Amino acid sequence: LIESKLKNGSTVTEFDVQQFIVGRFDECGLDCMNEFPIVGVNDHPANPHFEPTKTNAYTIQKGDTILIDLWAKMKKPGSVFADITWCGFAGDRPSEKYKRIFDAVRDARNAALAFVRQRFSTGRPCQGWEVDEACREVVKRSGFGDSFIHRTGHSIGENVHGNGVHMDNLETRDERRLIPGICFSIEPGIYLQGDMAVRTEIDVFITPEGKVTVQGELQEKLVLLSVS
Repeated sequence: LIESKLKNGSTVTEFDVQQFIVGRFDECGLDCMNEFPIVGVNDHPANPHFEPTKTNAYTIQKGDTILIDLWAKMKKPGSVFADITWCGFAGDRPSEKYKRIFDAVRDARNAALAFVRQRFSTGRPCQGWEVDEACREVVKRSGFGDSFIHRTGHSIGENVHGNGVHMDNLETRDERRLIPGICFSIEPGIYLQGDMAVRTEIDVFITPEGKVTVQGELQEKLVLLSVS
């Protein structure tokens, strides 16, 4: 939608994109339970909980940084949410700063996933706060530790924020163990107030046999939109 609109010179706002996603959810039999996707460009997603409205939405322009965070589940009893965040750029030449912070959160996400897999492969206990630390340490080494301002991840179930183990040693210290059968997010972010933000989010499911799996594709590079 964004790419096609910018290519033909049409106007499209953050709110327009959000409502397009919600419409597609309905067409596909998905339900976000009236908690609508985050679509933010430039400085807007530097507030991790930014939500576009008709009145606050930016018109998306060529050269904008873009963050989309969406979540939904099937419209049937017992369904479990999916919750993912991807980032992109309206053009083919993102700034070095934008690429740098994306690489930092991607590497942090991958480090957290590798940590969980290593613990399960060796049979060692793994607590939520430890996953947060494994992830956060990578962001700190990048020089942006003070801009990672929320926990690494949350439990996912029939509610998008479940009541199981959170990957958290910032807001709380979650000492509950990760066990087979649970689902949770890993979603580090860097938030530069008044400037830009990046978050990358995956959903991790630990099978009953103890295999650590990712549900969906891992974003390894920024999505570059062809808008010229």
